[in-house]
Amino acid sequence: MLDHLDRPRRARVQPRLAEMIASELREQILNGVYTDGMLPKQEDLIAQFGVSAPPMREALRILEVDGLITVRRGKVGGAVIHRPDGGSVSHALGMTLQGEHVPLRDLADSVLQLEPMCAAGCARLPDRAKLLGPLIEANLAETEEAIGDGPVFTHRARLFHDLIVAHVPQMTMRLVVRSVLAVWTAQEETWAHEVTEAGRYPNRREQRSALDAHKRIAARILDGDAEGAERAARSHTKASQKRVLAEFGDRVVDASSPRALRGLREVTARHSDLNLYQQD
Repeated sequence: MLDHLDRPRRARVQPRLAEMIASELREQILNGVYTDGMLPKQEDLIAQFGVSAPPMREALRILEVDGLITVRRGKVGGAVIHRPDGGSVSHALGMTLQGEHVPLRDLADSVLQLEPMCAAGCARLPDRAKLLGPLIEANLAETEEAIGDGPVFTHRARLFHDLIVAHVPQMTMRLVVRSVLAVWTAQEETWAHEVTEAGRYPNRREQRSALDAHKRIAARILDGDAEGAERAARSHTKASQKRVLAEFGDRVVDASSPRALRGLREVTARHSDLNLYQQD
């Protein structure tokens, strides 16, 4: 007889219960409790937490919105775990910047402040020659081979920047800068495709000048000249941004178009590969 009076109370309690379950599962996921990449079956979770199915389903929906799991339906269903990585941060940052209508000039200023510090950090690495030497040498050679092919040259030149950021010793700095840099790289690669199609990509002399700047930065890093590496990186970053900003500066950061999404995925994959190398 009093069921109709109790329903609002239960409706209020259930979301709080779901949030509590989601909070505990979130902590377990981030702490690496589930090593097989899957949450336990829903019925096992219900038994573990001593709750009914509705709050558990709501808790799993919360984790899906967080991007921490994907719930698969059917006989081979279950909740697949997605631990956060640089890709999720980069995508979230890009979407936020686009949602706030942030122009590329603003993003460029942040890159100009942050990236040169990474060059200095790499120059201070005691084993920089072993870690970075072969990678930089290979990248410089591949970038030189790409002179004359605008989008490919930009793609390989941006990898040079990824190499530097991927070897910053401080993990927090590495994650923050690579997320910002990934968003910028996606914009610059879009620029490279558009100006190439319009016949306005920088000529061979300008491409070689950019490559020479990379060589100067690399030399200072490998020589252990932190201040020189930072100065060279700042000078090059400012110069390379100038051309992009002349045409794209007032554009809002793009993180949602098909080309931007592809670019973010590719940059994230490159960073992941570099991080795997560093951990070996």
